[in-house]
Amino acid sequence: MVSVARLSRVSPVGVPVHVYQRGNNHQAVFADESDFVAYLGWLKEYSKKYGVDIHAWCLMTNHIHLLCTPRLEGGISKMLQSVNRHYVRYFNYQYQRTGTLWEGRYKSCLVQEDTYLLDLYRYIEMNPVTADMVQEPSEYLWSSYQINALGKTSKLCTPHPLYLALGKDAEQRRQAYRDLFSAHVLDAKLIEDIELATSRGLALGNNRFKTQIELLTGRRVVSKKAGRPVGWRKTKVDKADNKPAD
Repeated sequence: MVSVARLSRVSPVGVPVHVYQRGNNHQAVFADESDFVAYLGWLKEYSKKYGVDIHAWCLMTNHIHLLCTPRLEGGISKMLQSVNRHYVRYFNYQYQRTGTLWEGRYKSCLVQEDTYLLDLYRYIEMNPVTADMVQEPSEYLWSSYQINALGKTSKLCTPHPLYLALGKDAEQRRQAYRDLFSAHVLDAKLIEDIELATSRGLALGNNRFKTQIELLTGRRVVSKKAGRPVGWRKTKVDKADNKPAD
């Protein structure tokens, strides 16, 4: 199998990002309600400190999802470094353990707002339903659904402008948002696109968006095709034909 080189992480200010991080070897990273509370507390503190708007989240037993927008350069990395440093220390002390908690660095993808942003809201907040933990997203306490759909107060959540554009007032927005969840089954191709982009650190959007990001950052945000370059066999033959005779 040909390995795919890991792309440099890019996170331009003002561009939404989907963040995913899971426990080492899929181990549980939340074992009690107090663990969820502790993590969200540090997430709130350091998202404010490093200028990251958190639009949606879901804390599952062995992984987390965030949808956020950095307002300061390097904000997301600094935020997660601080949150994880505090949380790992807390978790290890709480459960008398040592060693790694998270599986390497977090994974992420840049998100084109007008094409995929609301899909990411749904994908993240539907995680507990998809995992058969609950029947309705409103039943799960550790996601942002109750804030975005039902109006629960939160100092952590910052509505994205596209969310605010769903209606003229708060109740109209919440109703329009709930309507997005009327179908509980997410499109399989959408899930595949989100998970591929996130796992490889790519951009989730159309070709124009990807080109804009590459021009803005000077870094590649699309995956190179695995394997040898197209036409390598012909080049090899040509070189052989031009080789001087002995």
